[in-house]
Amino acid sequence: MASNNDHNFGDKPQWDVNIEAAKLASGVPEVGSESPIPFFHMLERLKTTKREGWRRYGINHGESISDHMYRMSLICMFPPESLASRLNIPHCSKMALIHDMAEALVGDITPVDGVPKHEKARRETTTMQYFTGGLLGNVNKGIIGRDMMEIWQEYEDDETLEAHFVHDVDKIELILQMVEYERFHKKEKDLGDFAWVSSRVKLPEMREWSAQIMKEREDFWGETKHESYSEKRADDPALVEYYGAAENR
Repeated sequence: MASNNDHNFGDKPQWDVNIEAAKLASGVPEVGSESPIPFFHMLERLKTTKREGWRRYGINHGESISDHMYRMSLICMFPPESLASRLNIPHCSKMALIHDMAEALVGDITPVDGVPKHEKARRETTTMQYFTGGLLGNVNKGIIGRDMMEIWQEYEDDETLEAHFVHDVDKIELILQMVEYERFHKKEKDLGDFAWVSSRVKLPEMREWSAQIMKEREDFWGETKHESYSEKRADDPALVEYYGAAENR
């Protein structure tokens, strides 16, 4: 698995997608094949790589990257009525299934890992190029690979309504999981450090969903002391590096 701690600092070699692919236990995937099978094998890593943020709180058997993307893709099928008529919903579901695909090799890099945003973007971009141009470049004349790359880039650019929606769905899925883990662990784990994500939801319709989930959380904790959202957490330098300053939310 790609190491989240290989930051390319000091004497460490620069992260390279081909080096990471060569580390796979299943062997180096065949590049340039007309069959999608090598790519299908690569997707297995999304099923087995855990979402890193939860592991920091002792949740070692939590959701995988593909678990996260699967629920996102289903959430995309239920946009609020005022958004539904303006969205290409199947396109949004595709975007949800593709947006974290690079993490199959890059790993789930979080804001506290110390990898600069530009370096994270470089790793993910080169990995997606490797997937869509290398592993899928000759599959069905490369059409599917090019389509996947365009959808991924649309998410990264975050300029379309569909991309705005899927970014918000990404955050909604995270805070849903936060509340669910707290319930499962019966208040023995306070995951309030993730509550700041609710403040990053942008579309008004989606902010209503966010508010509903956060109210569920407050009702669950009740009078029990727990960590809640704070502007101080939202303006943490590591988070600002990844998501922008609070005033630009």
